[in-house]
Amino acid sequence: MDLQSARMIGAGLAVIALAGVGTGIGAIFSSLVSSIARNPAARGQVFGLGMVGFALTEAVALYALLIAFLILFV
Repeated sequence: MDLQSARMIGAGLAVIALAGVGTGIGAIFSSLVSSIARNPAARGQVFGLGMVGFALTEAVALYALLIAFLILFV
């Protein structure tokens, strides 16, 4: 196996984390919509926490892509 093949396999393995990120973002917004539908008065408190959870989950995706690009191009 040559170096280019190993890089492609490594980048593919690094991007597997994006499946978990997609699941996590779906779970966050599903819970956010459900909680706002049950208690609309608590929207101000719940929405901020949902956005923090989204940002932290999205950071994992950015790190996974960064690692994949580092494996491919460095």
